[in-house]
Amino acid sequence: MHAHGPAPPHGGEGRPRLEVADVFRAHGEAYRQRQLLTRDQLNVMRDIETCRTAVLGGHVDVCDACGHSVPAYNSCRNRHCPKCQALTAAKWVAERMDRILPTHYFHGVFTLPAQLRPLCRRNPVRLYDLLFVAASQTLLQLGRDPERLGAQLGFTAVLHTWTRALEYHPHVHVIVTGGGLATAGDRWVTVDPGYLFPVQVQSMLFRGKFLDGLRRLYAAGDLDLGGKCGDWASPAGFQVLLDRLYALDWVVYAKRPFAGPEQVFKYFSNYTHRVGLSNRRLVSLDARGVCFRTKDGKTVTLAPEDFIRRFLLHVLPSGFVKIRHYGLMASSNAKTKLAAARRLLESTPPPPTSPTTAPEASAALTTSTILTQADGATTDVTSPTPSPSARAHSVGGASDPRVPQSTSSSGSDSHQDWRDLFKQLTGIDLTRCPRCQQGRMLRFPLPPPENTWPGSIGGPGVAMTGRPDTS
Repeated sequence: MHAHGPAPPHGGEGRPRLEVADVFRAHGEAYRQRQLLTRDQLNVMRDIETCRTAVLGGHVDVCDACGHSVPAYNSCRNRHCPKCQALTAAKWVAERMDRILPTHYFHGVFTLPAQLRPLCRRNPVRLYDLLFVAASQTLLQLGRDPERLGAQLGFTAVLHTWTRALEYHPHVHVIVTGGGLATAGDRWVTVDPGYLFPVQVQSMLFRGKFLDGLRRLYAAGDLDLGGKCGDWASPAGFQVLLDRLYALDWVVYAKRPFAGPEQVFKYFSNYTHRVGLSNRRLVSLDARGVCFRTKDGKTVTLAPEDFIRRFLLHVLPSGFVKIRHYGLMASSNAKTKLAAARRLLESTPPPPTSPTTAPEASAALTTSTILTQADGATTDVTSPTPSPSARAHSVGGASDPRVPQSTSSSGSDSHQDWRDLFKQLTGIDLTRCPRCQQGRMLRFPLPPPENTWPGSIGGPGVAMTGRPDTS
């Protein structure tokens, strides 16, 4: 067992002393020897283990004033890596700011019942897509209802699959405008800042849409019903499942509205580019196992194998788009309906907002939620994290440069240095010498690396065929 001292407290300065990569490097090879993993899971383990190491190559940064030098290894850019989200999140926020409307917003969460989790494990793409569809159609339909709003809402949804303890818990977070563009397109219809739609109505509609979609998938033969789902393979067994799900109360959770529109996407980026576990939540890695913080000051300690298993539960299928935009926020409406809504809102004073402040909102980020599902088959979809096989319709934040990227020290390179971009987006100057705080760190290439990852694709002990046990 590789022992590590306690990691710095949450919110401490500097890089965390303990990282997910340390757990993977110490115990990953043994885990791969014993478990049958998907290619996506293997790629995530490889990328996290080699991220910002000599395996990926890189540069050495040298201060032009004091001579201080530090190697700067390339980043893996994997969207599941705890170290590769800062620049992506900052770019995403900058790209989305021009779609912010000067109105109040609501934050909702749609969560699948626990009874559906085995089915989600075996059918992640179809069930996650259906989750998006059911939740989005619920909000859009209620918004269009002339008895309620009679307008088109705008919202962004992001998929999460974890709890603070890394348990499997698929749910969708949504940020919804506090009103919508009237059907005729001639006025903005606002809603009370403290209330969007009745929770019970949302719950029942969401449940109905998801289960109707699930029934259609079953009828088309598009569900894998092996393993623990075997009891639902027959028509009678599947009907028993549906009856049980219809009998449940599917809860829609709504958080308090934001203090102002300028905080919306900065706040929401905490959700869009979050991974199952940040490095700063890790406490220790020792003979007892892996200890990490959950919520309310509590911790949980898992055996390394169980920690890795839980972390890999949340690896999304390659190319799956986890951020999707609907209604006024869809790309197809950006220059038409969204622009019309902005003109109408800017010509009238904004409605009063809740006293909720950004720190209070951030403190509520870990609230346990239970909701239902959402879809977006007819809406624009964006992906914040690139993948070589990303879907053709994913846009916005899908082409971040590999980090760090070599640039000419003379400034002749036409491509913007990622560090300059990071400073532009966050105000943090990564080119300033950390030692003397005066000089500028100049970049020089390191020799090409050798691929030394012990679990290389196709390497010893790595199973590349067959199906992982998802029962």
